[in-house]
Amino acid sequence: MLDTLVILAPGLLGGSVAQAARTRGLARRIVIWARRPEVRHKLESQPWCDATAATPEAAVAGATLVVLAAPVDRIMELARQIAPHLPAGAVVTDVGSVKGDVCRAGQIAINGAAHFVGAHPMAGGERTGWEHGSPSLFEKRTVFVTPLPETDPQAVALVARFWADLGGEVSTLHPDRHDEIVAHISHLPQAIATSLGTFLGSKDPAWRNLAGNGLRDTTRIAGSDATMWVEIFQQNRDEVLRALRAYEAELHQFQAAVANRDWLEVRARLERSKAWRDGFRP
Repeated sequence: MLDTLVILAPGLLGGSVAQAARTRGLARRIVIWARRPEVRHKLESQPWCDATAATPEAAVAGATLVVLAAPVDRIMELARQIAPHLPAGAVVTDVGSVKGDVCRAGQIAINGAAHFVGAHPMAGGERTGWEHGSPSLFEKRTVFVTPLPETDPQAVALVARFWADLGGEVSTLHPDRHDEIVAHISHLPQAIATSLGTFLGSKDPAWRNLAGNGLRDTTRIAGSDATMWVEIFQQNRDEVLRALRAYEAELHQFQAAVANRDWLEVRARLERSKAWRDGFRP
């Protein structure tokens, strides 16, 4: 059990971390900082929040583990802000969707008696805000833990154990490898769903009401928060571009097979895709 868990800038993920930690008995005390006073006032009445702090610096006093739950472009700002105020031995982690630059900057910012270990839970949804948090959000969801080679092993073990105790399935790998993987399995699907929604949005709006579940399923994530995704595409631009170019080549080959009436090739691609889809875990 952690003595003091601190969550800074809670949204959906940060609120869910607090709820899950309280439900599972992982922290004796949970302290939360939110930028707006009215949000802090609302959080004070939540059973999974023991105290709120007026500033990030005040929040981390006495912290055992700090979770930076801010948007990707603000994580490092917070890390630098709290660094001089962290107790010796404290560990700082985050929930950002991009890890390479974040982990390297975090290692520099929190370089002393405290430690930084990057993390990224593959959990969330189209709705944002701590009000939509759930104590079960991380159950059976992949959580990447992304230390650099020089990161303290005990700090890595603490972060990995924490996310496992929240119900996550931890995968530990280098930050740059993480960014390559999520560019393909998360950022590329978002780009495709967004592009499909934009393209169909230029057609007759009534067509949308004639669609079956296939279109709903395919475009579900097109309803995600635009501000968040602009930040992710900015932070992981190079890997996203590589994934988009490779997918563009794949789509061109499918188009060529249809144009050439090469139905054997079309069938082969359909069957390969089905086999890949059928391989998902339940």
